[in-house]
Amino acid sequence: MSQSHPRISKAVIPAAGLGTRFLPATKATPKEMLPVVDKPAIQYVVEEAVAAGLDDVLMVTGRNKRPLEDHFDRNYELESALEKKGDGERLAKVQESSDLATMHYVRQGDPKGLGHAVLCAAPHVGDEPFAVLLGDDLIDPRDPLLQRMIEVQQQHGGSVVALMQVAPEQIHLYGSAAVEATADDDVVRLSGLVEKPSREEAPSHYAIIGRYVLDPAVFDVLSKTEPGRGGEIQLTDALQQLAADATLGGPVHGVVFKGRRYDTGDRGDYLRAIVRLACEREDLGTDFRTWLHRFVTEEMQQR
Repeated sequence: MSQSHPRISKAVIPAAGLGTRFLPATKATPKEMLPVVDKPAIQYVVEEAVAAGLDDVLMVTGRNKRPLEDHFDRNYELESALEKKGDGERLAKVQESSDLATMHYVRQGDPKGLGHAVLCAAPHVGDEPFAVLLGDDLIDPRDPLLQRMIEVQQQHGGSVVALMQVAPEQIHLYGSAAVEATADDDVVRLSGLVEKPSREEAPSHYAIIGRYVLDPAVFDVLSKTEPGRGGEIQLTDALQQLAADATLGGPVHGVVFKGRRYDTGDRGDYLRAIVRLACEREDLGTDFRTWLHRFVTEEMQQR
C-alpha cells in the first residue's frame, strides 16, 4: 500500500434532509432518528465510520435536527437514573452513542443538495481526503465496504465511490457510472457519471450508493458547480469533472460492492431492513424468526 497519501481520519455525514417520504413521522422527528430495531439509523452510520478508523465525525444538519446532537451527547439524568436502578446493561447502551467518536456539527442552511452539503464541510475537513456516508444506506458491518474504499484511495489517490449493480429499471433512482476495468476484480476506474439518468441514458447498470472517499480538490470543483438535476448542486456532477480531468484532483475509482446493504430511505425497504436485522440479532432472532415464519404461513393459507 502506498504511503504517499495522507491518512484519512474524518467522516462527513449529510443529515439535513426533510425526510418527506416518512411523513407524518418526520414532522417533528428527524428521519435519521427513526429506529432500526432499537437504534436510530444514524447510529449505525457513525458506528461504520468508527469501525473504519474515522473517529472525527462532522454531521451536516439543518433546522429541527437538534435530536441528532442530543443523541450523541451525554444524558446525565438518564444515566444517573439507570445507575441508581443498577441497570448496567441499559446504562452501557445509553453511554455507547456518546462515546463513539468526536462529533462536530454544522448547519447547511439552504437545502441546495448533496454537493452543497459536502461543501459545507470544507472548513472542518481542510486539505485532506475524507469520507462521506449517507444515512439512508446502512452497510452490514460484516461487509467492510468503507475500509476497502479507504485502501483503494490510499493506493491510487483521488476519489473513490461505492458502486452496486442494480436492475435496469432501477437505475433512474441513482447516479450511474461509466466504468473501465482495473487489475483488481472489485475496483473500476470511472470515466463518467450521470445523476439519476433514464434507463436509456444510463452509461451502465453500476449505481452509486451512499459511500464516498473524496480528495479535498472536490471542494474547489463544488464551489464552481452549477445546480443540476432537481435544481440542486449535485456531488455526482463534481465527480464527473474530476473523472474527466484527473489533473483537477486525481482519478476517480469505484469499489463494486456485493455485500449486504439496507436501504432505509424508502418505507418498504426500511421495514425490510428492520426485519432482516431483527432476524439476525442474537437476543431477538430465534423468537422473531419463529413468529415471522408462523405469520407468513398463516397469511399464505388465508389467500
